[in-house]
Amino acid sequence: MAAWRERSWWGWGWADDALDDDACRRLAETSLRPWLPIDGSVLPVPYDPVLAPPRLIPPSIMQEAFAADAVTRAAHTYGKAFRDVVRALHGRLYNPPDLVCYPRTGHDVVAALDWAEAVGAAVVPYGGGTSVVGGVEYRGDNPWVSLDLSRLNRVIEVDVVNRAVRVQGGVFGPALEQALAPHGLTLRHYPQSFEFSTVGGWLATRSAGHYATGPTRIDDFVEAMRVITPQGPVESLRVPGSGAGPSTDRLFLGSEGTLGVIVEAWLRVTDRPARKASASVAFAVYDQAVAAVRTILQAGLRPSNCRLLDPVEAMLNAGSTDGRARLLLGFEGATTALLADALTICADHGGVATSGGPPSAAPGGDGRSAAPAGDEGAAASGAAASGGAGEVASWRSSFLRAPYTRDALIRLGLVVETVETACPWSRFEALHAAVTAAAQAAAPARVAVVTCRLTHAYPDGPAPYFTIITPARRGAEVVIWDEIKTAVSEAVIANGGTITHHHAVGRDHLPWLARQRDPLVTEVLRAAKRTVDPRGILNPGALL
Repeated sequence: MAAWRERSWWGWGWADDALDDDACRRLAETSLRPWLPIDGSVLPVPYDPVLAPPRLIPPSIMQEAFAADAVTRAAHTYGKAFRDVVRALHGRLYNPPDLVCYPRTGHDVVAALDWAEAVGAAVVPYGGGTSVVGGVEYRGDNPWVSLDLSRLNRVIEVDVVNRAVRVQGGVFGPALEQALAPHGLTLRHYPQSFEFSTVGGWLATRSAGHYATGPTRIDDFVEAMRVITPQGPVESLRVPGSGAGPSTDRLFLGSEGTLGVIVEAWLRVTDRPARKASASVAFAVYDQAVAAVRTILQAGLRPSNCRLLDPVEAMLNAGSTDGRARLLLGFEGATTALLADALTICADHGGVATSGGPPSAAPGGDGRSAAPAGDEGAAASGAAASGGAGEVASWRSSFLRAPYTRDALIRLGLVVETVETACPWSRFEALHAAVTAAAQAAAPARVAVVTCRLTHAYPDGPAPYFTIITPARRGAEVVIWDEIKTAVSEAVIANGGTITHHHAVGRDHLPWLARQRDPLVTEVLRAAKRTVDPRGILNPGALL
């Protein structure tokens, strides 16, 4: 039996994996001083959150399903965005949930929603709490309940014949993959939050997995869903495909808990890959690297990993020291032989392979090893056997540790923001320049490190992901973050990008969604909400 571990209530992941004060100071000395002016002081971690008393009393018939202790309420106050972590560190927990409810069955969900309607409480569905867009933070005045679905955690059925799994909404990523592994199957969906996010959260936010091309969004894997709304349950038909009018599933995918609570789903699974092949390619000219990625996708190749790191990103997170961009490529299964074709395209665009080799057998395991070759699964791949293997392994380690490092940077007094979008290839150069300029102009004293990587790629465009790091005045971090967030979001919209490719909308992206989405579509969604949630108790203020 696995040892119990404590989740951090104020920051990312496991409490014992967070960087301690000494590790934060070493990070400042070894990685930051050449780039940014910092004084090396470390913001302390608050251990005893102080909250206002709850305004609600749990219903007697299901009192055991509710928690009202300070740590539990504090852990459910915010998600894991920069502004969430810094407010928690400063003890700014001004509007915590009055209660946290842990339903174990669909009947519990119905009872909780009925009770909330009766007492006039808002209900915010909560999966793993990894939202970085204000998706689980209620910003209204009414009493509210955080509906934590982590005890709806059963993998109900694995259908080997039809390659599908029936799973409850509160199942976390590792538990799902562990249930599929004995059958030689995998969902093939690895968001960065994989360890700490749930199936229901993936569905509610239309999460994108870590595979760079091909089926990667959770949408691609949905066969059917069961959703509980305040007006009753909605269940879609489980079939491989249907042309019977607008899709029921599509109504609730990405609805972010505003229309109903996703309690169960049938998801398509696939065989675990038997072979993987990967390579790292260096480019002296970034624009040529971008052109190589576009050519690979438009040639019909679909690498499992096709992650392009700009020179600064490659240095900070892949350990490269030559000032060149890096393209991390991976293929798996029957497509591993296509790595050679992708490397030829790279060479035609000035790329030089720094690692690569013949396909290797992919190991079995707990789900992590089924992740994309050349990335999360790359450390185990014999393809990364030469000089660039260290870059691939370094990137993998940096990627998995990135949220913990982000929390350490916050404690050191830095603003750390990530901006992700997608745009047509023809708009990428202008969008890249505009976002970089906007971030640097909005940063205090115009001092900021801005990096970019392509997380996903499509034949018609990339999904760039920017990281922005800048010093902040203690106590003014959220104000500075808001200014940078506004500036870069304006740049994204002005240059033809979507306000989000995979982080969802929540509350933080809502002003720009209103400019991206046709007003008539918004009215259609509001009409749907009035139908399924007439009293507006479900996640008020998010998405709509």
